[in-house]
Amino acid sequence: MSVKSSISLTDQQDAFARSLVESGRYSSMSSVLQQGLELLRQKTETEAVETAALRELVQRRLKDPMISTTEMESRVETMIARKRRVIRVDP
Repeated sequence: MSVKSSISLTDQQDAFARSLVESGRYSSMSSVLQQGLELLRQKTETEAVETAALRELVQRRLKDPMISTTEMESRVETMIARKRRVIRVDP
């Protein structure tokens, strides 16, 4: 099912959309706008999933025991040294 809708575009948006149609990339202005809305829908859904995953990660990290700055620095230095050995980079 399709719904007819009236929208307003800026001159720049209209020119860009028309250039996509004129170049043959899209068959109509409606196709351009539908694709734009689909991309926005996908982006919004992706951001929602990423935000939920980050919230879950933060909640898990808050439940874990905290480590000192000294311990964290030691772990980072160990990780860097291990990576350097793997890719054979001298400090």
